[in-house]
Amino acid sequence: MSVNNSGILVGVGLRHPHFTDILISAKDITLAKEIDFVEVHSENFFGQGGAALSVLQQVRETYPVSLHSTSMGLGSFADIPASYLTRLKQLTETIDPFLMSEHACFTWGHLQGTLQTVHSGDLLPIAHTHDNLKRMCEQVDKVQTYLGRQLIIENVSAYVQFDESYLSEAEFLTQLCQRTGAKILLDINNIAVNSLNFEGGNIQQSVCEYIHTLPVDSVAQIHLAGCSDVGADDMVIDDHARPVSDAVWQGYRQALARFGSIPTLVEWDTDLPTWSVLVGEAKKARDIADAVLGINVVSQALGASNV
Repeated sequence: MSVNNSGILVGVGLRHPHFTDILISAKDITLAKEIDFVEVHSENFFGQGGAALSVLQQVRETYPVSLHSTSMGLGSFADIPASYLTRLKQLTETIDPFLMSEHACFTWGHLQGTLQTVHSGDLLPIAHTHDNLKRMCEQVDKVQTYLGRQLIIENVSAYVQFDESYLSEAEFLTQLCQRTGAKILLDINNIAVNSLNFEGGNIQQSVCEYIHTLPVDSVAQIHLAGCSDVGADDMVIDDHARPVSDAVWQGYRQALARFGSIPTLVEWDTDLPTWSVLVGEAKKARDIADAVLGINVVSQALGASNV
């Protein structure tokens, strides 16, 4: 683990093109300290044996691993297939992750007029209603009991809005966590995308309102990412294809000031940069955390009530 002023853990999303880079870094004491952990998409390692799982096991010898699932569909009214949960449990027992996360969305459904369960292939938003809250609580309870692990639930980018929603997403996640014991994965870029698409684009205001709805002790991880620029009338898509934007870095400062030293991950999934550029983004996150949390420590020592 790296030692720094804030004591924060900073990691990066590990994707296949960077496998060689991280194995080289893990063998060099200086390079190994550039990041504190990696996060992988669980489903990419569901195969029994093979090169990908072997690499992850080697990485695990140096770095803590966070398993980030993308296909569980906790908001689905269709049950999560038993075969999916079996493979996730096998991977969990093999890797022993320090965090496990999923999204507040739905992915599983039945073909119209049949009982055949199908997967959407995407993270589909849900209306924030009491019925959907009840259903997601049932699914989270089921998965946490089966795995014997706490889940961390991520807010999502949503490209539609529902008239039926009478809870905000932040209120929905707060109640979900209070009922199940799960925690929240706060994705700053997803708040920014929804702000640009539906809330007028004042990202700092959107982040402020969102994070002050969440209890201070509810957030267990933060995600940072960037997305491609679009035309003035086009919808912003959370494609994880660009460096973290200045607006998202500012939102990160706001989140650190409210929640403190929370494990932070930089995601980059499309148009992947070199490993050094990705690690550079992680260094920037650490520098910001050191600055924000270092200031907080000084202010607390001086008896200041606000930073």
